[in-house]
Amino acid sequence: MTDAPGASEQLGRPGQPILDRLAFERLIVTHRRELKLHCYRMMGSLNEAEDLVQDTFLKAWRARSQFDGRGSPRGWLYSIATNSCLNAIKARAAARRILMQPARPPSDGPATGGPVAEIAWLEPYPDTELPAFADAEPGPEARYETREAVQLAFVAAIQLLPPRQRAALLLCDVLGWSAAETAQLLGGSTASINSALQRARATLGQRYPEGRPLQRSRPSPEEGLLLERYMRAWQADNLDGLVDLLREDATYHMPPWREWYRGRKAIGAFLETVWGNFAGYRTVATRANGQPAVGVYALSHQDVVWRPHSLHVIEPAGGAIACLTIYVPPLGPQLFAGFGLPPS
Repeated sequence: MTDAPGASEQLGRPGQPILDRLAFERLIVTHRRELKLHCYRMMGSLNEAEDLVQDTFLKAWRARSQFDGRGSPRGWLYSIATNSCLNAIKARAAARRILMQPARPPSDGPATGGPVAEIAWLEPYPDTELPAFADAEPGPEARYETREAVQLAFVAAIQLLPPRQRAALLLCDVLGWSAAETAQLLGGSTASINSALQRARATLGQRYPEGRPLQRSRPSPEEGLLLERYMRAWQADNLDGLVDLLREDATYHMPPWREWYRGRKAIGAFLETVWGNFAGYRTVATRANGQPAVGVYALSHQDVVWRPHSLHVIEPAGGAIACLTIYVPPLGPQLFAGFGLPPS
């Protein structure tokens, strides 16, 4: 493997003994978070990403004698991780995870279908597991900035790509590898990688008319105020106040339900049908996919304990909410532990 962008450390010089356990543990500490994020982008699952990054380091340790020190250990690890992901995708029932079913129109009125267990739903990713943005800057050939390439909408969009195209786009357009380096990793010619990239970019272009997702700025006081108002609306049982925070063209998704809504009026009408299902709500701020997020605890009419209900990922734009993705039961409560949120 040739040097990947940003990689300079070596396991050992050619002809010298390969690294010992202590040096390997330092390698794990250095690259664990960025490799886990890469596996998450490939798989769309926090749990699968954790398993695959563990598998990557186990395979790397067992194969350490095969690394001759001529290339980049970072590139070597990415090669193992990417191929582990591709094999895992082949072995599972669904090649991709989704936030909504393709071509499904927005709903109007109450949701009646119930949660859908047979769909593999895209999971959010806790910011506590992200590599430091300053340490994760892509190479010069990357097309996406680090902050936009972690957004939930971006990860959802790349799940639409066939696995090999997904891998090529992540390595080239997100990490900034050259087509030649990517071809060496994935196999095939540079021309085949360029062809895969063209098809992948065309697919994303259909999802994003401008060719890329909404660019995310750094967290700002305005964003913090929006999050505070959102949390207050839930805790004060203020549905009107919550709906006022939405843009007119906002979208609302609620995995694991199929239904989704577009527009402030439609979202408000739906929320009105479920708003009284609980006696009250409490909120805890967190972050997911580089975006503000909220863990919501609900108190049922027959209970005295506030229990995990839903995890809300917020996409702000221009001082309002452009998109809400609310992971509701039974999926929502299952995500709390991964975000370090208390069980009650």
